[in-house]
Amino acid sequence: MQITATELKLNMGKYLSMAGKRDIFITKNGKRIAKLTNPSPDRVAVLDSLVGIAESEDITLDGIRKERLDNA
Repeated sequence: MQITATELKLNMGKYLSMAGKRDIFITKNGKRIAKLTNPSPDRVAVLDSLVGIAESEDITLDGIRKERLDNA
């Protein structure tokens, strides 16, 4: 869903509730400037976003998390 910054200001509560179920893109002057999204992303969606980053095909989400923490 895409809304303007003005629409967000006028109906903040409505869009905060909706953000728990779907992504909401906020635009200003026709350009996307922000995104409201659920703070606890789906584990499958997170793993899908990492496709191609992991070197091994048998690595798990926990393995990726451990590797990132080790490198921090």
